[in-house]
Amino acid sequence: MQMIKVTDFDSPQLKIYAETSERQLATIYEPKEGLFIAESPKVIERALDGGYEPVSFLAEEGQLAASAAILERAGDVPVYTAEESVLSQLTGYHLTRGLLCAMRRKKYPALMEVCEGAKRIVVLEEVVNPTNVGALFRCAAALGMDAVILTGGCSDPLYRRSSRVSMGTVFQVPWTMLSKEEGVWPGQTMEALRGLGFRTAAMALKEDSVGIDDPLLCREEKLAIVLGTEGDGLATDTIADCDYTVMIPMAHGVDSLNVAAAGAVAFWQLGRGITI
Repeated sequence: MQMIKVTDFDSPQLKIYAETSERQLATIYEPKEGLFIAESPKVIERALDGGYEPVSFLAEEGQLAASAAILERAGDVPVYTAEESVLSQLTGYHLTRGLLCAMRRKKYPALMEVCEGAKRIVVLEEVVNPTNVGALFRCAAALGMDAVILTGGCSDPLYRRSSRVSMGTVFQVPWTMLSKEEGVWPGQTMEALRGLGFRTAAMALKEDSVGIDDPLLCREEKLAIVLGTEGDGLATDTIADCDYTVMIPMAHGVDSLNVAAAGAVAFWQLGRGITI
């Protein structure tokens, strides 16, 4: 490890932590893949387990001993250190568990690769809140979903808040993000999923929906559970393209669930027919 005490806030090596937005980080090496920031030892450890390459660390001095095993795993990369008060001044916020890591992104895998061997997958349509994306990944991992597919307008699962809320499960569950090009979603992707043997289930509150406990639905060998954006839910065309429209019954006049809560219910019910 290269331990470097932070003394110069203007150091170019620290700009990725202090001044560069996550969107800028993602494109910093275009046309090659960019960077992302992983926060907290648990998230960083799972990213390392997932084969992501560390570029540097930013660590609170008081947390170095607790993070020693992770830093040793990372090999010969710079570890910038300072007291908590200094790091808060540098980054503008408190570091969760005192450790950040800049890591290299990977190229998005192909849809076929993500779905290989999968029985239950999740499709997220334009879910824009990074907290919801992170929560959905955590639910997907915990409740036995095999993969996650995100449309091009979704929040990036590698954004710092998403990966932190997910508890690092974004590095455990296979996923890919679709192109924003016209025709890719839902048309080409739906066709590809059907070619792979998947039936598709749109989660929506519609009068012609089947219940989430519908026996035929639950017995499907391969199922893609499709969840829509916060507020508006799934697009009408998407619902029309799906094989099922599925409803979670509501009580007490509640009109809908948060997308992450709806996902948890759907993953539990529709994944019960498979081995977790």
